[in-house]
Amino acid sequence: MTQLLAELEGRLSDGALVTDPDLTAAYRSDESLMTDVGAPLAVVRARDVNDVAATIQLAAAARTPVVVRGAGTGLSGGANALDGCIILSTERMNRIVEIDPARRLAVVEPGVLNGDLSTAVEVHGLFYPPDPASADISTIGGNVGTNAGGLCCIKYGVTGNYVLGLEVVLGTGEIIRTGRQTVKGVAGLDLVSLFVGSGGTLGVVTEITLRLLARPAHPATMVASFDTLEAAGHAVSEMTASHTRPSMLEILDRNTLNAINEWKSVGLDTSAAALIIAQSDEPSPRAELDVEHLSRISTDAGASYVAHSTDRFEADELVTIRKLAYPALERRGTALLDDIAVPVAAIASMLIEIERIGQEQGLFIATFGHAGDGNLHPTIVYEGGDPETVRRAHQAFRDIIHAALALGGTITGEHGVGSLKRRFLRAERATRIDDLESGIKAVFDPAGILNPGKWIRPAPPSDQHPLRRHDRPNA
Repeated sequence: MTQLLAELEGRLSDGALVTDPDLTAAYRSDESLMTDVGAPLAVVRARDVNDVAATIQLAAAARTPVVVRGAGTGLSGGANALDGCIILSTERMNRIVEIDPARRLAVVEPGVLNGDLSTAVEVHGLFYPPDPASADISTIGGNVGTNAGGLCCIKYGVTGNYVLGLEVVLGTGEIIRTGRQTVKGVAGLDLVSLFVGSGGTLGVVTEITLRLLARPAHPATMVASFDTLEAAGHAVSEMTASHTRPSMLEILDRNTLNAINEWKSVGLDTSAAALIIAQSDEPSPRAELDVEHLSRISTDAGASYVAHSTDRFEADELVTIRKLAYPALERRGTALLDDIAVPVAAIASMLIEIERIGQEQGLFIATFGHAGDGNLHPTIVYEGGDPETVRRAHQAFRDIIHAALALGGTITGEHGVGSLKRRFLRAERATRIDDLESGIKAVFDPAGILNPGKWIRPAPPSDQHPLRRHDRPNA
């Protein structure tokens, strides 16, 4: 290890290598709970692709794990250190390399903050749609690693829908470029989509080419309160099946409304079982017609209160209220934020099941999320210092995941598998998929050093792997 550190010091930019334990401690983990955290050998704060390539080349030769990290805002343990690993931070690779209004694209380094990119392209009348709640503090590289979504993904999709090309350093230290800058292109396999959402297990992204859109009109907004979860779920199903195309369709349950109201006193109806917030950003008068139609659907579904408006202040205020959900719950105690997705038609059943699990475990569980695509964030609030409460919180977390699977859902919609949910993958899919994924990883990362134990199961030795049997003598 001393030799590895010496070699790194000799190859890296000045000040890139950090070994002081007091400084490396800040890079040990992301924002996840219930995940293991190791002690890194060192942190590399890369300045450019050459620092990244040198780090991986030397780490591969020494068989030392490398965990890539952006801003550390992840919630799945994907950026958590392993004992003796190198944390490779891309926070200083934060240049917006190019914004091309004519071609509607941007080229950025992975450390650029999502919110900073949105602000930069807005000056040109352009729009970068993916908008996770952490947009002001999360990086584009991290968003690519988890294929992050956001409030507007019902209409505009997720990060992967906007990634045109990537520069990536593979597990060998080799630098490749994949993708394109054209609207269409089918030359070869879609390796860009393979890297998006892979959580740093196949390569380290060092540059991203992104598709941009024309900035939409300011949205019209609708809000509706429901006395039952069933009514709210029915309304969501009808909205997504209708001819309208909302740019946002969010849901907050009673516990979430209470938490926000206790913190900010914003006058929410805390007697409601659920609140739905919807927007349309179509050009006027289409947006107004859309929210009027969504309002009628809500009324027909049994909403106790419905209102819609084109006022910008009211629209921004409602979006702000939605984004207050998680910080409001954090103020009540240890907040374990989950991330599951179910078919839209199963939202009401999932909400009811979460409520039942909370009652069974004697825990406060609040749920909010992207109703338009079935991606919910049940948040378990508990006393972190009480072993019995912690045990019940862990059980509730497992029960919620299995309930989502039983309804035809998935264990993660946008936060990623990381280390938090690796053990649940087998419950969702066949073992054969694990074999295929680990074989792919072995191609891109033959030494198995990139974020091992996260997202993808490590590959067995090449002579045992089913995808490598043709390599055996006399096979």
